[in-house]
Amino acid sequence: MALKLLVSTRNAHKLREITAIMQLLGVELVSLNAFPDAPEVDEDRDTLEGNAIKKAEDLHAHTGLPTIADDTGLEVSTLAGAPGVRSARYAGENADDAANRSLLLKRLRDAEDRRARFRTVIALATSEGTRLFEGICDGIIIHDERGDGGFGYDPIFQPEGQSLTFAQMPSDAKNRISHRGRALQAFADAFDSSWLEHAKEGDSA
Repeated sequence: MALKLLVSTRNAHKLREITAIMQLLGVELVSLNAFPDAPEVDEDRDTLEGNAIKKAEDLHAHTGLPTIADDTGLEVSTLAGAPGVRSARYAGENADDAANRSLLLKRLRDAEDRRARFRTVIALATSEGTRLFEGICDGIIIHDERGDGGFGYDPIFQPEGQSLTFAQMPSDAKNRISHRGRALQAFADAFDSSWLEHAKEGDSA
C-alpha cells in the first residue's frame, strides 16, 4: 500500500508539477480536493517559513495525513528583500497581480541594482515533527513586462543566465529552474519513506 502525502493545494497545475518531480518516490499524492471540509489557513505569519509551517501543521492536524505546504516570495535586493512575504499583497490586501507588478516597477524606476530572487519554502508536517526545504531562483527585474504565461511577477522576472522572463518560457522549462521546482527537488533528494510510515489514515483519502 502506497504511503500517502497531502499536498496543501486544490490547484491542478501545482499538483501536476509536484507529481512530475515526486513520481519516483512511491508516494500517493492527495490534494485538498479529497477534504472539502479542510479549513482555509490564514497566511498571517511574518516569514515564508512561518506561513509554510502553519499551513502544513494545521492541515496535518485536520486530516491526519503527512502534509506539505509552501509559501513563496519575491525578494528584491535594493528594496531590502521586499515584497518578500507580502508578495501577493504588495499593492494592498485585495490587489491583483497587475497592480503588484505595477507598484514594483514604479519603485524600481530609477534603480540601477535590479537584482532579485524568488524563494520558496516547503514545510513537511508529520506526527514526528516538521521539516523545511528551500528553493531559490536568482535573476533581475526587467523594466517592462514581457510574455503572457505564468502568473504573479513572472512577466517582469528574468532568471539568471536566461534571455526570457518566466512568463515567456514554456512551463516545463520554467519548472526545471524555478524556485518551487528546486524546493521540491530538495525535498525529493532528501526524502526518506520512514517520514510517512506513522501516518494515520485521512477521512476521505
